[in-house]
Amino acid sequence: MDLIFLLLKRVISIYSMALIIYILMSWFPNARETAIGRFLARICEPYLEPFRRIIPPIGMMDISPIVAFIVLNLATSGLDRIHFWLN
Repeated sequence: MDLIFLLLKRVISIYSMALIIYILMSWFPNARETAIGRFLARICEPYLEPFRRIIPPIGMMDISPIVAFIVLNLATSGLDRIHFWLN
């Protein structure tokens, strides 16, 4: 059971890193048009889109990725709590 929780936390951690890289790529012209950018778009956009529909941009700033990170952190905390209570 410990292995499952560790694996889930690792997947969330790796996904968070991919999300950070994808968001930082928006700062560089044409970075999202590269092969890596297209790959990250395929895995990150489906997760970010619901947040973008709910949270409108503030001026030129899209704050939905911040909320997306908060949700990922809450998922990790929830896994920790469930793991604690099961042991």
